[in-house]
This record gives sequence, structure tokens and C-alpha cells, in this order.
Amino acid sequence: MPELPEMENYRIQLSKHILDLKISNVVVNREKSLNLPQGSFIEELLGRQVIFIERRAKHLLFHLDNGRRLLLHLMLGGLLYLGSGEDRPERNTQVEITFGDDLTLYFIGLRLGYLHLLSAKEAEEALSHLGPEPLGRKMNEAVFAELLRKRRGSLKTVLVNQEVIAGIGNCYADEIAFAAGIRPSAKVQNLSETEISAVYKAMLEVLTEMTEAGGYMELPLTKNDTLTGGANELCRVYDREGENCPRCGDAIVKTELNGRKVFYSPGCQDDR
Repeated sequence: MPELPEMENYRIQLSKHILDLKISNVVVNREKSLNLPQGSFIEELLGRQVIFIERRAKHLLFHLDNGRRLLLHLMLGGLLYLGSGEDRPERNTQVEITFGDDLTLYFIGLRLGYLHLLSAKEAEEALSHLGPEPLGRKMNEAVFAELLRKRRGSLKTVLVNQEVIAGIGNCYADEIAFAAGIRPSAKVQNLSETEISAVYKAMLEVLTEMTEAGGYMELPLTKNDTLTGGANELCRVYDREGENCPRCGDAIVKTELNGRKVFYSPGCQDDR
């Protein structure tokens, strides 16, 4: 599932290409991905312009010139592709939105995800349950420590809880725990101030590095995009079961925690 780095990469790149271009065509291949009847959705979008793209947690918010918002959540398996009809990927699309003459944003894999057209107030309400952004201005080490002190349970469970901190999922929770030298299964209530500080610094480092590398994705956003997916090779433990840990050399272990996959290095990650 795309997380903060993937969606922030999409936000940055899309902002360079589609802003202020009139929506000239809309194709809906799966009405269940929408919150409106297909006809109403298309009618409301035609002729509109995206004037700003915002990311909130794992969501993108496309701000339209009439004040409304397109709220996107890709969920598991979701992807975006931006291009012409000639270079479109050979993938099933649920929604296609064309900007200008022939620049189409293809929404792929929206079987679990959605694209909802909302008022500004509705969009705000839909995201009101989310915790603070890990890289946002309202976040600092003291705020982070206080968030963790209010919780009990495993470090990974807390990190992926969107009501605690918004935007971290399975992949980066494991990478953050590894960078901090703590197992994802460690209980947050047992962590020392020094360990909480290490987790906070690891969170900043991992999310910044992975965002700058283009996130962990299987498909480039555009034909000439060489950035998206660049973080695939940077993961130290996630999806590396059986490989040697780059820090201590131990074999990386895969297990489960509350139904989620967990990857860690037993030789250099402390289990509290």
C-alpha cells in the first residue's frame, strides 16, 4: 500500500504537470470507486481545473477551481500513471481523467481504493481522524514522545496507527524500527527516553530518504520518470527475508504481528 513517501512523490510530480489545465474528458470504468453516480461525477469534473495538490497522510487532495476536492486513497495495489493514449500502461484502469488535449491521469488498481468528489468541509471531515504528519511543522521530538507515552502495545502497531501519526504503513514502520535498532514488536511503554528519541530521529531520516528517492513503487508515474520506485533498493529489512542484515550480517527474519508482516534483524534490533 502506498505510504507517505509514495504519495508525496506523486504530489510533487503531478503538481509539475496538471495544474491549471482544463479537464477535457473523464472515463469511469468502475463506478464503485466513486462516491457519486458516474454521470454526476463526470459532469462536475468536465471543464474544471486542478489548482493545487495536497497530501494528507496516505491521501491526495486535488483542489479544484470551484472549491471542491477530489480525495484519493489508493489503498492496497493502487497506482497512478500520467501520459498520453499512446504510452498508457497495459493495466486495467478504474478512472481516467484527461487534462488539456492528451494528458491523461490513469487511476489503476482502485479495487479497494477510491476517488471521491467532496466539498471542502466534507474533505476536512473525512480526514479529521488522522494524527499529525510525521514531517509536518506541528511535529517535534517532544510531541512525538508524548504521542508514544499515551499508547501501549508494539512499536509497529503504534507507528502504523493513522490516528496517532499519519502516513506510515507496514514498510516504513519496519524500516524506522531497524534504523532505531529496536524490534517492531518492542512494547512502546517499555522504551526509554533515549530509545524514543532514536525512533523519532529514525522516522525523520527514513521518511525523508525514501521520499527523496521516489518511494517504493512498481511503475513509473510518467514515460520519462526515473525517480518513482527508487526507494525499492534502499529498504534494509522490508521484504528482505533470509538476506544478510547490512548492519550485523544476521539473516533477516519475517514474522507476523497482529496480522501484519514484520521484517527485522535479530542480531542488531533490541526486543524490549
